[in-house]
This record gives sequence, C-alpha cells and structure tokens, in this order.
Amino acid sequence: MIRPAEARDIPGLMNLLHQVLDLHHRGRPDLFKPNATKYGTAELESILADPNTPVFVFTDSADTRVLGYAFCIRQQILGDSIRTDIPTLYIDDLCVDSACRGQGVGRQLYEHVLAYAREKGYYNVTLNVWSCNPEAMAFYQRMGLRPQKVGMEVIL
Repeated sequence: MIRPAEARDIPGLMNLLHQVLDLHHRGRPDLFKPNATKYGTAELESILADPNTPVFVFTDSADTRVLGYAFCIRQQILGDSIRTDIPTLYIDDLCVDSACRGQGVGRQLYEHVLAYAREKGYYNVTLNVWSCNPEAMAFYQRMGLRPQKVGMEVIL
C-alpha cells in the first residue's frame, strides 16, 4: 500500500533514515557521520505538514509498518537568466527497508512518484545518487533515469 506519509509513520521513517545514513557512512565515512539521520522528529513533522514536500510511504498489508518511503520536494527556478521556469519534482530520498529489497517496493514507490508528478503537472522528476551506492545507481538506471549532470571531486 502506498499513501501519503502521516505523523504515525515517523518511527518507521526514522528507522529507514538510519538505514540510509548507515549505508552512506559505510560508503563515505569521510562525509557521513555514524549513527545519524538526515532529519529529526521535529523536522519530519514539519516536512509532512508542507504541501511542497510530499512524502509517500509503502506499508505492509496491515498499514502498520513502513517498508519504504519517497521524500519529494517541489522545485522551480523562476526568472533565471539562463534556466527555464519548468516545475520539477525532486526525489530527495527514496529508501526501502533492507529486509524488503528486491521485492518491487522501490519500483512501486518510484512509479507512484512518477504518477503523482504527472497528475500535478510537473515537467520532470530528478534525484541525486551517491556513487558509493552502486546498487541504487543501477536501480535508477533500470527505472529509466539518465544522468542530468555529474558532480565531481578531488580529495586534498
């Protein structure tokens, strides 16, 4: 079942946020702190209340356990001298519980986000993926996403 996230989902969201940050910490401990989350409880409450940051959850059949989520952000650059004014739905974070990966949860969440974006009149859906997460990169490529831009670095 996929639906908009609610306050009652915050403990499940926090569990998955820990999983995501743990994966990133293992891949890039120089950039990501251990035992951290991207958002705290108060931030999640604010995000869930904001219509410009839709969050969708995939739950078990009893609608009691969050098995995956997609955090989205409405973006639009207006009046820029070189960029067009297209509305974009940015997937800020998409996560599937490690115990449920490979069962189609991520695909269903992503397809739900696409359907939502089409319904709301967005021009495109974008996201970022860390290169230290090759499984996620492969997943997004299977979903049909292609690089829009590439961030590069040199560590000094």
